[in-house]
Amino acid sequence: MRKLFFASSVYLVVGLASGLYYREFTKSHGFTAADGFTQLSVVHTHLLTLGVVVLLIVLMLEKIFQLSRSKAFSWFFWIYNLGLVVTSTTMVVNGTLQVLGQESSSALAGISGSGHILLTTGFVLLFVALGLRLRAERPTAAETLPPAR
Repeated sequence: MRKLFFASSVYLVVGLASGLYYREFTKSHGFTAADGFTQLSVVHTHLLTLGVVVLLIVLMLEKIFQLSRSKAFSWFFWIYNLGLVVTSTTMVVNGTLQVLGQESSSALAGISGSGHILLTTGFVLLFVALGLRLRAERPTAAETLPPAR
């Protein structure tokens, strides 16, 4: 549970910092909404939602269902976090290039796609871990029978 809390806390700090970076970087370069869209404008919402909110929900699920007892949970945690770091990093790089008026490369798009694939894999593993824990906590037939008289 501490891993989830720590990771969520780190994403909170990084998410807030990315919002500050967006505001200050665009302001210092005279970039406004009229100049077009930049991915920098959505990095902080991605980090705060996928990093903070999702992991806090997973923390509650861990408290209730002890998800970490499933091997799939450890895989979820590391793959999901790797995917979120890769995705948000490529968003920052791409958004910075957009503000500077430079073209993004197809390699950056490929890396970003890999981050999204990792996030998707992480979500699938989360549901596998949750399903395994729900199945493990299902009462047996003997436990559901009324007591003998």
